[in-house]
Amino acid sequence: MPRVTQKDIARLAGVSQTTVSFVLNEREENLSRVPAETRARVLRVIQETGYVADPIARRLRLGGTRMIGVYTFEALFPAEREDFFFPVLAGIEAEAQRRDHDLLLLTGGRSDGRPAGLANGSTRLRLADACILLGQYVPVADLEHLIGVGYPFVSVGRRDDVSAGPVPWVAADYATAVADLVGRARAQGHQRFAYLGYGRGAVSYVDRLAGFHRAVPGGMVVEPVGDPQEWCERLLGQGVTAVLAEQAEQVDKLLRALATRGLQVPDDLSLISLSGSPELDGDVAGFTLPRREMGARALVVLTEGRDVSPTRPDGSVVQELLGCSHRPGRTLAAPPV
Repeated sequence: MPRVTQKDIARLAGVSQTTVSFVLNEREENLSRVPAETRARVLRVIQETGYVADPIARRLRLGGTRMIGVYTFEALFPAEREDFFFPVLAGIEAEAQRRDHDLLLLTGGRSDGRPAGLANGSTRLRLADACILLGQYVPVADLEHLIGVGYPFVSVGRRDDVSAGPVPWVAADYATAVADLVGRARAQGHQRFAYLGYGRGAVSYVDRLAGFHRAVPGGMVVEPVGDPQEWCERLLGQGVTAVLAEQAEQVDKLLRALATRGLQVPDDLSLISLSGSPELDGDVAGFTLPRREMGARALVVLTEGRDVSPTRPDGSVVQELLGCSHRPGRTLAAPPV
């Protein structure tokens, strides 16, 4: 028989999971916000269903360890690629030190050569008061599990909400950053734009394309498949003067393809990178992600209240966008006359 969760209790009692958590935690300041009739209804459902709170989770909520877990869904220290997560970890560490919290790095172990994940409950996540999730792709099953059992966490990076409820996150505002870059290019005289990328898969790519379409409704999208020379044919054939490339890899391939044709950036075509990584982009125009700030803010979200929780005083789940910084570069200039 499936284990009854706080989500089940909330559904049966017709209340939010936050209300169920308040009733279970029995803190006076929280109970004062729950009407007596509502509390009685929640307690009645708990009794009828035989719900038993996780004793470890309850101990951590009431006592606490002042330890925050950092759970990674991919390698954090790979030598063969850009160390994307280093600034995020640096931000988490600095804020944890400032707030007198310790950090616990969790990798989740392995099962048949694959990450075991959180949904099977086999990790040591319960050693920490709460957890920060890192990774481009986070399994929906793991988000469902954490919300279902009422474990406090926040994701670095926007995630779509799941059936168990809203997902708490702190993320870069890609859509606004991309729209801002289009505006800057327009100010230099550009009118014909193209987006070079997929705009799907990772949520961050979806948000980049959404920002492009916000600024350029119905704008041209070129998926980077096949020979880069074919990309050039499509872009130049449509009279495009400014290209926004989703990833640094596409920037490099397009630059080489244009050079083969004897064309120069930005004399013949302006190029903007949307990777957000100055260490990869060099002097290519674009934006810089607030990676350190995202890490620091994720820890603040979990620890700024009296209880370790990713919720605001009104019970709403934190979903917070942080602005990106504009980065000038030599690849954006006025279009050719």
